Amino acid sequence: MIYKVTILAIYSSLCLGAAAQDKIRVPGTVIHYSPAASGCYLGSPGICILPNGDYLAKCDLFGPKSTEWEQAVSLVFHSSDRGQSWSQIARIEGLFWASIFVHGGDVYLFGTHRHHGNTVILKSIDSGHSWTSPESPESGLLLQGEYHTAPVPVVVHDGRIWRAMEDAMGGTQWGQRYRAFMMSAPVNADLLRADSWTSSNWIARNPDWLDGRFGGWLEGNAVVAPEGGIVNILRVDDRKVGGQAAMIRISKDGKQASFDPSTGFIDFPGANTKFTIRYDPETKAYWSLTNTVLPRFEGRNKASTRNTLALIRSGDLKSWQIRCVLLFHPDPEKHGFQYPDWLFEGEDIIAAIRTAYDDAQGGAHNFHDANFLTFHRFGNFRKLTMRDSVPMPEQTSGASVIDKEK
Repeated sequence: MIYKVTILAIYSSLCLGAAAQDKIRVPGTVIHYSPAASGCYLGSPGICILPNGDYLAKCDLFGPKSTEWEQAVSLVFHSSDRGQSWSQIARIEGLFWASIFVHGGDVYLFGTHRHHGNTVILKSIDSGHSWTSPESPESGLLLQGEYHTAPVPVVVHDGRIWRAMEDAMGGTQWGQRYRAFMMSAPVNADLLRADSWTSSNWIARNPDWLDGRFGGWLEGNAVVAPEGGIVNILRVDDRKVGGQAAMIRISKDGKQASFDPSTGFIDFPGANTKFTIRYDPETKAYWSLTNTVLPRFEGRNKASTRNTLALIRSGDLKSWQIRCVLLFHPDPEKHGFQYPDWLFEGEDIIAAIRTAYDDAQGGAHNFHDANFLTFHRFGNFRKLTMRDSVPMPEQTSGASVIDKEK
């Protein structure tokens, strides 16, 4: 795999010098950069392909010097050369945790207006350069209150468009406060109108699940199940054992969500951190990019180990196989390849990733507080095996199981 770096001209005096950056070799192509000293970190990566084949990517700003708790800021970037170079085309105030997607030839952003804010949707009819303002229930203000989400999949199925959400009004503590639900609308509806959308009931966590290890669920994926219905597959906070996601079933009309803890937990490598699941008609399989925790890091907090990004596959949503390790750094403290948003493009997967990595100013604040938004192309993904994995130098004694399979 060849890694390439693109330094945007818009960085100002805080940016890395091209020579220094070239020596560091950040994996992928740099879309945007924000040094740790800025106090603004890069989160919620998203990517979409425009009808003309160009790409859009987006991120938001979080951290102590951001405005994430008042009126969050998101940035939108454009590439006309298949991700080799990027330019910023929009700065949006009042948008956080948003998915970016194309529907009916137009581009949409669906998220909240701030950290734990109102649920909003924005529309662009000029390929992402300008956006509507969600000022009312007729113009994109969908739900008022405290809500949570991430750049999760938006799926069209059975005449409706589907997107998972969580409300954040079930308490005050992270994880515990999130109650999962699904939103949907008729596929030909005006998506900016609140009355176009149906919300299912909310399902709260039960601390007794997973033998008392269940800390919460969040960042759910709307997925078309093999039997044809819609399910919501969520990240699960289990910091001791980990590796299990939750599957909530949604009724055909989108009004009813149900969860059976005896059958609803599935083994899922990397389930402790955010993931995106997509279905590939060619292989008739589901694929995801996840922060799989290698055996050498088993003693760590699973949600805080994001230094490995793996490609995983399933034929039935229940049994998952690690196919290939795509990105790796031996240090999990200040390095992370996290929150990957990705799409199929022919034989390739293209992805936007929130990346914490070395730079000429001391690197990221930590693995979580990413200083880069990066673009990646993983070629011939259907044929990748563990033998195609990136090199994984030892940090601790003893080779891992994955190392031995390479």
